[in-house]
Amino acid sequence: MINSIIMKVILFVISFFAISRLSYAQYQTETGARQGGMAGSGIIVNDLWSSYHNQAGLADIKGLSAGIFYSNVFNVDAFRQTAFAISVPTETYGVAGFNYTLSGDEFSNFSKFGLLYSKRLGKRITAGIQIDYFRRAQLTFGVTSIAVGEFGLIAEPVKNLFIGAHVFNPWRAKFAGTNEYMTSIFRIGAGYKFSENVLFTLEGEKDIEQKSVIRGGVDYQLFEGLFLRAGVASNPTKYSFGLGYTIKGITINAAYINHNVIGYYMQFGLAYSILKKRK
Repeated sequence: MINSIIMKVILFVISFFAISRLSYAQYQTETGARQGGMAGSGIIVNDLWSSYHNQAGLADIKGLSAGIFYSNVFNVDAFRQTAFAISVPTETYGVAGFNYTLSGDEFSNFSKFGLLYSKRLGKRITAGIQIDYFRRAQLTFGVTSIAVGEFGLIAEPVKNLFIGAHVFNPWRAKFAGTNEYMTSIFRIGAGYKFSENVLFTLEGEKDIEQKSVIRGGVDYQLFEGLFLRAGVASNPTKYSFGLGYTIKGITINAAYINHNVIGYYMQFGLAYSILKKRK
């Protein structure tokens, strides 16, 4: 009994300081096992999980899509993250969607609800915007919440070259009832499709309270439906590898990430898209 209580206290202290150090930047780049396999380099990637990286990437989603995501560091509840996302495209008005994330345990946890809209603005540019509501609950410090916004763009100035930019919390929102500000993050990057089977990405991120981060990744389609991925990131140093398989609207993704501070962990994602049949 005593050992169990001590272990819970230790896990609470570890999770509090680890999450405080990683801040909310983790929740902006880690969700999505496809992007995770590319070390979080997902600013120009367009799939269901673009709602966590750059909402402009959802503008070309063709069918109703929904998915779930799971990650657990150390295999303990304090570092567990689960997420759900859905996108609903329309014929004329763009794509709407929402996402929900829950991280942590009964001692310290974060939840996020996001409502988004994305649309193609022209032949070579897409844009997206999202409103987020965060709720933070900690055993010692109580509950607080905050509403923030984010938006992004993706352009294709020349064929197969993509440039993306994304801003999270541009107006420096503050947690309710506190003097604590939510961090603000700016990301910019590019990607190039060397062929229909090979995508290379490179991006930079600047959190106004942290050092700059550089990420790079590659997504390679080995044969129809099977994808191999790899990536690397700085501050902190991370190496990642990933696998993906798509068949009849079902997409399964897995990622292995080696983090120089917290060690290795896995991410898993499952998504389903309902595509309209051609007449």
